[in-house]
Amino acid sequence: MSAIKYNKDQDNIVTLTLDSTGQSANTMNAEFRVSLHEVATKLKAETDLAGVIITSAKKTFFAGGDLDELILVKRSDATEFFKMIESLKADMRAIETLGKPVVAALNGTALGGGWEIALATHHRIALNDPKTKFGLPEVTLGLLPGGGGIVRMVRLLGLQNAFPFLMEGKQFDVKKAVSLGLVHDTGETIDEVLAKAHAWIKANPKSQQPFDVKGYKIPGGDPRTPAVAQILAIAPAMLRDKTKGCYPAPEAIMSAAAEGASVDVDTALRIESRYFAQITTGQVAKNMIGTFWFQLNAIKAGHSRPDGIAPWKATKVGVLGAGMMGSGIAYATAIKGVPVVLKDVSAEAAEKGKSYSQKLLEKRVSRGSLTADKKDAILANITATADAKDLAGCDLIIEAVFENRELKAKVTQEAEAQLVAGGIMASNTSTLPITGLSQASKDATHYIGLHFFSPVDKMQLVEIIKGKDTSPETLARAFDYVQQIGKTPIVVNDSRGFFTSRVFGTFIQEGMSLVAEGIHPARVEMAALKAGMPVGPLAIQDEVSLSLTEHITEQTRKDLQAEGKDLPVQATEALVKAMIHDHNRKGKAAGAGFYEYPVGGKKHLWSGLSTWLKPEVTISEQEMIDRILFVQALDTIRCLEEGVLESVQDANIGSIFGIGFAPWTGGAIQFINQYGLDKAVKRAEELTAKYGQRFTPPQLLKDKAAKGELFV
Repeated sequence: MSAIKYNKDQDNIVTLTLDSTGQSANTMNAEFRVSLHEVATKLKAETDLAGVIITSAKKTFFAGGDLDELILVKRSDATEFFKMIESLKADMRAIETLGKPVVAALNGTALGGGWEIALATHHRIALNDPKTKFGLPEVTLGLLPGGGGIVRMVRLLGLQNAFPFLMEGKQFDVKKAVSLGLVHDTGETIDEVLAKAHAWIKANPKSQQPFDVKGYKIPGGDPRTPAVAQILAIAPAMLRDKTKGCYPAPEAIMSAAAEGASVDVDTALRIESRYFAQITTGQVAKNMIGTFWFQLNAIKAGHSRPDGIAPWKATKVGVLGAGMMGSGIAYATAIKGVPVVLKDVSAEAAEKGKSYSQKLLEKRVSRGSLTADKKDAILANITATADAKDLAGCDLIIEAVFENRELKAKVTQEAEAQLVAGGIMASNTSTLPITGLSQASKDATHYIGLHFFSPVDKMQLVEIIKGKDTSPETLARAFDYVQQIGKTPIVVNDSRGFFTSRVFGTFIQEGMSLVAEGIHPARVEMAALKAGMPVGPLAIQDEVSLSLTEHITEQTRKDLQAEGKDLPVQATEALVKAMIHDHNRKGKAAGAGFYEYPVGGKKHLWSGLSTWLKPEVTISEQEMIDRILFVQALDTIRCLEEGVLESVQDANIGSIFGIGFAPWTGGAIQFINQYGLDKAVKRAEELTAKYGQRFTPPQLLKDKAAKGELFV
């Protein structure tokens, strides 16, 4: 079998149809590479060739590199991998330099290696489909475009214009591709696309890439051009400020682009291959491919959904509480075409909640990504009300009121009376155990936790929490609803703080512990950023509010005392109490917390934090980074050990999407895997001896380390 079908017609035009065997999409796997070499050899031997059309037999044009192969490439394979990439690119280059017209007939999406194949043609014609996407998203998986994408994008667009597509992985549609000059023509049907390809070949019997024409200049100039040189002088520093040195791929892309723009095409392609081999064989790429591709796809495929239960769709959803969270949930549901009843204590409060959706939608209309008619249709899906009777007919009601057990019980009982038979009642609580909350429900088997993250319109994760009595059918329906509204579900078992809030709390607490120990707060925040966290713990604590943290601590202590248990006083409690009660600094919403929030100015750390500084206390930045990452990773393992988490996939995806755990690691569990379990146990024991029991390595970690196993 061949991954490329070769057909020469009566006009001596060869159509190469990409059709990987046994796959729903084309990839640059071993079969493709062998087929490409055969095709390139055959084309070079043609004596009467008029031109070449490259198209696809799949729904999409080409998906990209074979990640099953790439994740397995080790450092010891680097030389052979480099040679393989060079051979692949030589075959692409051979077709590109035949001297005959080569056209890409793009019948659908072309990303990564697929877009690189398209770029290696002289003329690109796309099917005019708004769903089609083009681009080079490799950087989002810790990789770089290694099939010529860097070299050709830079030569066609110029360094500065190519950077966002290369270093940020920005994708674009057909319309944008045409405006960039990367797609030259479009067709309304694939037959029209192919007909235009034939016509272009006949009209251009001799053809080559514009950058292969003698005297061609890169748009905007090469690195020797003063304006470009000026940009390149500061670009690395700007990039490092953004990545904090955690992500080698963007830096390698910038280097390959700049170095490649200074030399001829073939040398530039070789430079790109060397960087590609370096990055692909590195650990960060392995971490990110494993989690953001394989594990995320496993979750999307229903890995955590109960088997044997028919798919389900919500037809009418109720949301109780029109605050920030409730309004966000209503928006996320309505925008997917599902009718929503947004209820609050007053019609005014409910309408205010609906206006949140209106503002978001108007912003999209102003950007041109949504029509005014579509905006009105989405808003019509939201009914703002103070009357519980309007909830009648809902098959799912989500309570999103303040974190107070009595209040949640009251609104649950009021709303449940309106549910359809077999309907689901859910709580958006972030900390209160679901089993306890379900006691207020008329049927605990139909009660579940749906923990959204703020802001809901941007945060993709939803943590689904099973109560002790939650039925598999309820879990399956909750899972389906989360996917119905385009979110990513993880499933956890009930416990205090569940998974995300519990582990998120360890990050904030560790940051505040460092401040309480006397470390300069700016050093603490920077260590978190260099660890790969998106925001420092003090900034996050301000967003959450110190008052809420104090309330949760008090509620937890009260609940545990009722169970005959006790919550030991934490070192950070005194810091929180002093901030709130001595200095009236309750967080960002109150206008003052660890940071100052000047009107119209940039936030900055409060100078009064110097009260806690102890110059005699010294700690290295790496020690702080280790504390920040280990305290979260170890508690994530405890969640697995205790059965709060049931899978490594949910742990890794949940830690990144929900907590913001350093994405370069591949997630909290993968951080330990790539660190090495033996080394992780030893490091945890060192941290325990210095800083306390929170760093004690869990028995599960020690057992796996002893057996030489990884978490899978």
